[in-house]
Amino acid sequence: MSHSHAGGPPQRGPQPIPGVDNIVAVGSGKGGVGKTTIAVNLAIALAKLGHKVGLLDADVYGPNVPLMMHASAQPRVVGENRIEPLENYGVKLISVGFLNPGDKPLIWRGPMLHQMVRQFLQQVDWGTLDHLVVDLPPGTGDVAISLMQTVPLTGAIIVSTPSDVSLQDARKAIEMFRQVKVDILGMVENMGYFTCPHCHHEIDIFSKGGAERTAKEFNLPFLGTIELAPDIRKGGDSGSPVSLDGPDAEHAKSFYAFAERVKARLDEVKAAAPEGVVQIQ
Repeated sequence: MSHSHAGGPPQRGPQPIPGVDNIVAVGSGKGGVGKTTIAVNLAIALAKLGHKVGLLDADVYGPNVPLMMHASAQPRVVGENRIEPLENYGVKLISVGFLNPGDKPLIWRGPMLHQMVRQFLQQVDWGTLDHLVVDLPPGTGDVAISLMQTVPLTGAIIVSTPSDVSLQDARKAIEMFRQVKVDILGMVENMGYFTCPHCHHEIDIFSKGGAERTAKEFNLPFLGTIELAPDIRKGGDSGSPVSLDGPDAEHAKSFYAFAERVKARLDEVKAAAPEGVVQIQ
């Protein structure tokens, strides 16, 4: 008996999502480095720059995308068991937080996580997207592995603060993506520096430049530094991320510069890919 469903290709190995051009994973070695802030502002900046963008919140243990993207409705099931993503700020969204709202934690084992990741990738009606940004849980566990087994990733972004502890864990994330042969688009340094609002002097709270040095050490592109600023945190907490203010806004500039670098790296990776790889079914 054939394993093919409804005449589609047999489900062996990672399968592209029809209509989705790039799938970008945003990962980190540890929690608390602002990975979701980076993913959310990247998605909004890309959308504002004219791209069709989706954001998949795969951080099952701490799904913060609903709060940051000011979206909380229950996604609708349409047609043959298809899920319709929510949309806000020009970005299509799906999050485990939409299915499990409130403070109750999800206590899931590996097989359940794998099933959830597959469902979000294969059963959601993403439509036509230039970029699907995937916010991973911290670390190198089940969800990241399931993602890579389900779809071919165009590339991964590693988020780290400049602190040594954060960088030590970022190295593990780099090695994980390298082991599974996923292109790393580069590293981004979050909370790189703080500018005093009174004297406008730059203060290196976490020792700015650590992520750039680590990127160099691993021969990876450095995608930019995002400053530590109360407005960035407030934007996320209030569901109005700073990237909504446009590329000329004070604390949005660094996110737009970062988004432009990510786009350039995606073009490089696509250009370097062997012809016809995506056609394999």
